[in-house]
Amino acid sequence: MDPIFHTLKKGTFFQLVLLCFVLKSHSQASNERDSSVIKQIISVEAQFEGDLNAYGAAFAFEKFAASDAVIRRLNDTLIKGPKKIRKFYSASFFKNAKAYWKPDFVDISKDGTMAYTYGKYLWISTDETGKVTERRGVFHTVWKRQKDLSWKYVWD
Repeated sequence: MDPIFHTLKKGTFFQLVLLCFVLKSHSQASNERDSSVIKQIISVEAQFEGDLNAYGAAFAFEKFAASDAVIRRLNDTLIKGPKKIRKFYSASFFKNAKAYWKPDFVDISKDGTMAYTYGKYLWISTDETGKVTERRGVFHTVWKRQKDLSWKYVWD
């Protein structure tokens, strides 16, 4: 028998076994929670994309924006707040826009209240003359769980 086990009292040994069991159970519960939150984030990204393509960029970017949301756009301009974000996306360039994206990566905070995603996007705009412009790039979004348990972006 291993000398370590000789030095442990019976109670201490059982406490150690119990502690290992609790830690393993906690780890499994954390992994399940993480998986559930990641699925939520992927779902909200898909809803965001769907609403943008169905109702327009101005609607979707405002709907999914947290009250303290910030987007970085042209020439490193920061646009703050859902109303200003909606105004930005109300420009004629965005009126007939469609966008397609899916996160390549999702990660969440330990407490499950913050998440971030990144991946590739395709943005297609059609102007008043019918000219189509396509832009491809990489997006990065930071999501924050709201008091009502919904997810809204705070950075895009």
